[in-house]
Amino acid sequence: MQTETLSFETANGPTSAYTAIPGAPSGKAVLVIQEWWGLNDHIKDIATRYADEGFVAIAPDLYRGKIAANPSEAGEMMQALTIEDGLDTIKNAIDAAAVAYDLSHFGITGYCMGGTFALRAACELEGLSAAAPFYGDVPNDEILQKLTTPTVFISGTRDGWINPEKVAQLEDAAERFELPIHSVKYDADHAFFNNTRPEVYDATAAADAWALVVGFFKDKL
Repeated sequence: MQTETLSFETANGPTSAYTAIPGAPSGKAVLVIQEWWGLNDHIKDIATRYADEGFVAIAPDLYRGKIAANPSEAGEMMQALTIEDGLDTIKNAIDAAAVAYDLSHFGITGYCMGGTFALRAACELEGLSAAAPFYGDVPNDEILQKLTTPTVFISGTRDGWINPEKVAQLEDAAERFELPIHSVKYDADHAFFNNTRPEVYDATAAADAWALVVGFFKDKL
């Protein structure tokens, strides 16, 4: 496996993506979308784990080089990032990676803020074959109705932000609109996948979710 930086343009200026490339690329790729902290070492580590599973992993830098030092900064940076800007960065990352690495099948995953963008991208962008958002915010029915990408939505029942009520709204919309989305819930807190945060990390739930999502991407991509 090797890692490198993929630079590309967006509507709001240049940015880049941390890219992890397996020793024997399969032509399958997974976009890994950052939490509200930014493109930090934890997100890069997840990307390398996907490369170890045989995927080209692309983690676009939605904050264009900035990383939050604390929750207050993270909140400000997340609020400053518009949905349109984030989706444009993801779209341009897909286009750049398709050319640079000769890729044709993309999945997308993300955590917290990244889960919000992963689900929105699955609804609104072309070129995605599968999506696995972790505890991201749920868009309105108008957006959700656009979903044609097979999706696994992962949440924690003890999450105070993406709470059971929000997840129930998603499940209700999935049934009403016959959406290709499967809801998977763990008895865990928000950010339970983040092994750098011991106060919320749940090793059992994280391991199960990882196996589930890797299998899902290997099946769909």
